[in-house]
Amino acid sequence: MITLHHLETSRSQRILWLLEELGVPYELKVYARDKATKLAPPALKAIHPLGKSPVITDGDEVIAESGAIIEYLVETYGEQARGDLAHLQPAPRTAEYRQCRFWMHYAEGSLMNWLVMKLVFKTIPTQPMPFFVKPIARALCGTVQQKLIDPNVDTALAFIEEHLGTHRWFAGEHLTMADFQMSFAVEALMSRANDASRCPRLQAYLERMHARPAYQRGIAKGGPVVIGA
Repeated sequence: MITLHHLETSRSQRILWLLEELGVPYELKVYARDKATKLAPPALKAIHPLGKSPVITDGDEVIAESGAIIEYLVETYGEQARGDLAHLQPAPRTAEYRQCRFWMHYAEGSLMNWLVMKLVFKTIPTQPMPFFVKPIARALCGTVQQKLIDPNVDTALAFIEEHLGTHRWFAGEHLTMADFQMSFAVEALMSRANDASRCPRLQAYLERMHARPAYQRGIAKGGPVVIGA
């Protein structure tokens, strides 16, 4: 049986959503973040040497990294999917296939880098430090955000908003692997972008995702996707 090792408020929520959509039997093991560091607990290193989440076990298989897990689950269990799940892996050499592959890589290869940096540089000035250092840290972090991070986040926001003007889901009219991979990134983007309210298409996409019963079941089991603002 599949076991999902799920760290609270993490990327593994996307795997939980996929498992609920596929309807395959699985066991869920939830791990709490360290209260002081907010990092994953050491117990996850007993599952995979990187000690990160998501990670799944399936028999003798131990698979880490969201994209690899999504591909494994769809390739192994996706054939039984029907209805709007029948296109989780689009046919090769089609426009949908190319779109799916692009967004599978873009989510972690480009977008999440900037969103993580946004969170880090916004958090640094709030950490304990000598009082005379705090203004310097605040100014430095503010400059990095203004000059480097925010322009890239804004570019991503506009790019995705335009794309969703001609695509109901990320690869086209049907739900694909790309939507599961992009789900956490979209949540983070809408939470951290300076003016996400100007993107009605992205908001509508988020609402479509949230309305799915499988997504709601995943939240009920794994907890909310709380993204640092």
